[in-house]
Amino acid sequence: MTAAVERGATAAVPGVEPGRVVLRRPPAREDARRPVWQRVLFVAGLVGAAVIFLLPFVWLVGASLRPREYVFAPGFLPVPFAPDNYAEAWQAVPLVTWLLNSLVVGVAAAAAVTLSSAWVAFGFAYFRFPGRNLLFGLVLATMMLPFAVTMIPTYLIWSELRLTDTQVPLWAGNLFGSAFYIFLLRQFLLSLPREYFEAARVDGASYPQLFWKLAFPLIRPALLVAFVFEFKASWTDLLKPLIYLRDEHLYTLPRGLKVVLDRFGYGGEQQWEVVLAGSVIATVPMIILFFLAQRHFIEGIATSGRKG
Repeated sequence: MTAAVERGATAAVPGVEPGRVVLRRPPAREDARRPVWQRVLFVAGLVGAAVIFLLPFVWLVGASLRPREYVFAPGFLPVPFAPDNYAEAWQAVPLVTWLLNSLVVGVAAAAAVTLSSAWVAFGFAYFRFPGRNLLFGLVLATMMLPFAVTMIPTYLIWSELRLTDTQVPLWAGNLFGSAFYIFLLRQFLLSLPREYFEAARVDGASYPQLFWKLAFPLIRPALLVAFVFEFKASWTDLLKPLIYLRDEHLYTLPRGLKVVLDRFGYGGEQQWEVVLAGSVIATVPMIILFFLAQRHFIEGIATSGRKG
C-alpha cells in the first residue's frame, strides 16, 4: 500500500506528538472506489461498442481480399485469399494522383481554416468591446445555414473568378474561418489566464505578437483538433469535387472513388473487389492520422470544453 510520509507538519493533528512521522493515505482514485462488477460492466460495454464500430471495416478489408465470386460470401475472413485486388485497383485508375490531390487539398483546407479561425477566436476571447457577444452569436448562427443554401451563390462567385475546374474552391473558402472552429478555439483561449497577455502587453508586445508568440503555442492541442477535423472533412468530401472538378487528373480520392464505383460497380463490370480495395485505400490514411494525433486530439477536445 502506497502512503505519503509527511514530517514536521503533524503538530496540528490532534493526539499526535510533534516531530512524529505520520503516514497519510493518498486519496483513492474515483474508478478504484467503484465496485468490481461496475468496472467490469463498463469495460465490457466499451469493448462491445468498439467491436460494433469495427465490424464494418473488418468486413470491408476481408471482402476486398477475396476473389470476385466470393466478395459477398458470409463471414469476415478473406477466404479464398486474393491480394491481387489491390494491384488491380492501382492499375485500373490513377489512385496515386487522387491520393496526392486529396493530401494537398486536405492540408491546404485544414491549415487555412485552422489559422483563420484561431485569429478570429483570439479576437473574441481577448478583446472587450460593445456588442461582442451579439456578434459572436451571429457568427454561431451561421452554422444553421445548410450548405445547399449557399452552394449556388458560392459557385457563381468562383465561376466569375474563373476558378471552376481547379482545386482552389475546395480549400480557399476556408480562409474566412469556420463558426464551429471559432467556437472551439475561443473556448480553449478563455481557459488561459488573462494575466499572461496583460503582462506581455506591459512588456510592449503587440497584438499580433500576443497571438503568435503567446496564444498560438498554448492552444496547440486545440489547433490540432481543428486541423484533424477539417482534414477529415476535406478527405471525405464528395460534393464539392462533384461540383467544381471536371478534369480527372484533378480529382480527389472521394471523387475518384465515384468513378471507380460507376466503372466497376453499378452499371459497370460488377468488379466489386476493385471498389472495395479502393475504399480501404481511402480509409487507411485517416486511421493512421488519428493514431498519430490521438493524444493531442483527445487533450484538445477535453480542454476546450472546460470553460464556457
